Amino acid sequence: MKENVIKKKSYAFAQQAIKAYNFLRSEQKEFVLSKQMLRSGTSIGALVREAEHAQSKADFVNKMNIALKEANETEYWLMLLKDSNYIDEKSFLSIQEDCAEIVKLLIAIVKTTKESYGSKK
Repeated sequence: MKENVIKKKSYAFAQQAIKAYNFLRSEQKEFVLSKQMLRSGTSIGALVREAEHAQSKADFVNKMNIALKEANETEYWLMLLKDSNYIDEKSFLSIQEDCAEIVKLLIAIVKTTKESYGSKK
């Protein structure tokens, strides 16, 4: 069976988001932005898992599109945390690069799936 790259990477990213959240909460005493980042960062993988058992190709594309939106939102929270000096540049780059890779993968998945089924949505 072929390895599901987005499933693996989104799960690993969720683990990173949890670690970042725990650090921000305990060390930086930051509770609001980190909670937003945690929610969007962990929902990416949950949506990818939901898409595995989509009822149709349209449902699959919809779930992957929502996962893409969550990944984009996560990038926003990460940038805000960095620019507010809650995380340093090195930590930001590490997690942001992984998030950007997930965004690119999701864009490719959505685009390819739409094209292969003739959808113009």
